[in-house]
Amino acid sequence: MKQHKIIAIIGARPQFIKHFPMEKACRDRVDLITIHTGQHYDENMSKVFFDQLGMRKPDYMLATGGGNHGEQTGKMMIELERIVLEEKPDAVMVYGDTNSTLAGALVATKLQIAVAHIESGLRSYNREMPEEINRVLTDHVSSWLFTPGAQAVENLKKEGIKNGVFDIGDVMKDLVKYVIEKSMFVKPEIEGTYVYVTLHRPYNVDTKDRLVQILEQLNQLGKKIIFAIHPRTRTNATNFGIDFMDYPQIVFIEPQPYFQNLGYIYYADVLITDSGGMQKEAYWMKRQCITVRKETEWTETLKDGANVLIFEDLSKLKECMTPRPIQWDDQLYGEGNSCERIVNILAQKWDQQ
Repeated sequence: MKQHKIIAIIGARPQFIKHFPMEKACRDRVDLITIHTGQHYDENMSKVFFDQLGMRKPDYMLATGGGNHGEQTGKMMIELERIVLEEKPDAVMVYGDTNSTLAGALVATKLQIAVAHIESGLRSYNREMPEEINRVLTDHVSSWLFTPGAQAVENLKKEGIKNGVFDIGDVMKDLVKYVIEKSMFVKPEIEGTYVYVTLHRPYNVDTKDRLVQILEQLNQLGKKIIFAIHPRTRTNATNFGIDFMDYPQIVFIEPQPYFQNLGYIYYADVLITDSGGMQKEAYWMKRQCITVRKETEWTETLKDGANVLIFEDLSKLKECMTPRPIQWDDQLYGEGNSCERIVNILAQKWDQQ
């Protein structure tokens, strides 16, 4: 029986996390070719995933990071088209909502190759987010749309997308479940309780006034703050002339490798973030989350206040950290076997052809 070939495109931190369980599920069943676009090239945000998780090295390593969105996406498309033409895959698999996602989907579609979009159907309904544009366009050119939950299916229906949609759960949960069961996350060497913080989105860190406002509010919470500084945030702070010594209640640390990052979430009192993936990780680890955004695509995490949105009035941070009773749903976004389900669905579809 012919073994079908899939090209999987990764390039940003959350995609490495999603690709690891997919790589395991494809083993001995699918000829999986991995392309790393180089979108994120910080050591702690890319290479370390392959080192710590034992992932197979990418078959192709590009260097298309940096530049504005259009420039970056264009460079990716040029390189990806060359490889796709050479490899002649049966499908191209893309994850999430990054520039790497959109570039891969557009290249495959123009070459009339099926696109499998993992984490399909998410909507923040904020078109100011580049990620929202990427995920909407990718969904509309995909042949197979694998959603993390029922709300994502409904979002697609509203846009007239009904065929090829499969609600299989969240592939990130596959890995987080595995890590929790194996106790693989690393406990941070910190005395006492703390609040863990990560922020990197442009609307939070790209203007001096906003970044200073955030730092001042964090410094006034009356709790130890551990702030893992994204490269973008650190660069902006330096350019703005912000002195971290002015915020003595905040301990600034480097971006954390995956297992360490999960450990910081697991042992924290509260997570404060603007990341999409970390909202889910906090939920699965039963930790309260405060998301510094106007909206979230992971709306199910808002139930019972497990996740709270704050944006305009940051003075509400302190009251939002008050412990509250939460009915945690262990089945939220699947059972942790999403990648296996995806491979089974693809195999079934190919057998029917």
